[in-house]
Amino acid sequence: MNHKQLKLSAIALSVVLGLSACSGEPPKQKVQNAAAEPVKQMEAAKEVTKQDIQSAAQRIGKSAANWQIAQFGNLDYIPDSHRAKSENAKFWIQAAFYIGLTRWIDATDDEKLENFVKEVAERENYELILERPYHADDHAIAQTYLWLAEREGIQEAYGPTKEVFDMILNKPPQVGLEMSDSESSTGKYHLEGNCQLRWCWADALFMAPRAWAQMTKVTGDPKYLEYGDKEFWASADYLFSEDYGLFYRDSRYFDAKSDNGEPVFWGRGNGWVFAAIPMIIEQLPEGHPSKERYIELYKKNAEGLMALQKEDGYWPASLMDPDKVRTPEVSGTGFITFGLAWGVNNGILTDQRSKDIVEKGWEAIAKAVTDDGRVHWVQHVGKSPDPVKESDSQLYGTGAVLLAASEMLKWDK
Repeated sequence: MNHKQLKLSAIALSVVLGLSACSGEPPKQKVQNAAAEPVKQMEAAKEVTKQDIQSAAQRIGKSAANWQIAQFGNLDYIPDSHRAKSENAKFWIQAAFYIGLTRWIDATDDEKLENFVKEVAERENYELILERPYHADDHAIAQTYLWLAEREGIQEAYGPTKEVFDMILNKPPQVGLEMSDSESSTGKYHLEGNCQLRWCWADALFMAPRAWAQMTKVTGDPKYLEYGDKEFWASADYLFSEDYGLFYRDSRYFDAKSDNGEPVFWGRGNGWVFAAIPMIIEQLPEGHPSKERYIELYKKNAEGLMALQKEDGYWPASLMDPDKVRTPEVSGTGFITFGLAWGVNNGILTDQRSKDIVEKGWEAIAKAVTDDGRVHWVQHVGKSPDPVKESDSQLYGTGAVLLAASEMLKWDK
């Protein structure tokens, strides 16, 4: 066996044969133990092909989607502090799941799942959380409504969002992008600071810009994409570090240091942005002047992220300080793996190193999903690198897995 075949055989053991995720033994140790027994590898698993990886993606994506849907109405595994918000279909926590789910439906044409999404959207009357019309988090669910409008031709699916977006265009926010801890957090339209009337934190670039591009696609009016493009670049230019190829979560982290003295770059925060960039690019009309700029940013961010993957295939919760949180973290890893797989599948990342990193990330994700579809090792709601337990699970983590699985269905490398 050559190096590539040995690597794929390890993947076969953990992915193709569907081993349960994350028992007590660390993922790295599992791979090492498997590599120590090449004869057993060859006997236990055939040489992995692209069809094997695609088959595993089909199994994992389907089981994760169905498991998560089955939990609605019984989210007791989520901490009390965020359970009520997790139960709100309009809130970003569920919305991030639907973004992954709709991507999965695009890849599989699963009619049952599509009907589920339609039922949820209809039940919510295609509305946003109107108490916070400017807040990017509350634009995330609009991506699902607009997906339905484009895929199903449901005109009423985008009406309420259009009203909110038109209001914003008529009264655009006049605030800066600096996040200040000293600001009041009791205002009507924000949580952490007045700058959240705009997209001043990394997560926002996943939640909102794509919806503005989608609105232009379904209405034909360029003003929505123009606003989204302008605001995206204001935030990206502000938060992106050219030195590290990574995004700060917000301005409070520009000079922050971890306990070990390293710069603080949040794994999921970077995953949010890196997963968003491909989905924004896909919404741009032919010949859009910003397309090459998005691709260039994508490449810089990809390079920064690929350099930081751990030996076990996961990206650390604190990207520059893997010792800060040593456990796996699947939400960031899922979003990053999706973004990298998209780059490979679309001919933007063409080198063998990129392909190997994607397969290693996918192998790590597969280990975190149990046979019934539950996604483990998901950092709970937060804004910085926090401890993660194996039992931790959240809807956006499943959304990240579905995004990654949707690209691995197309894996042809």
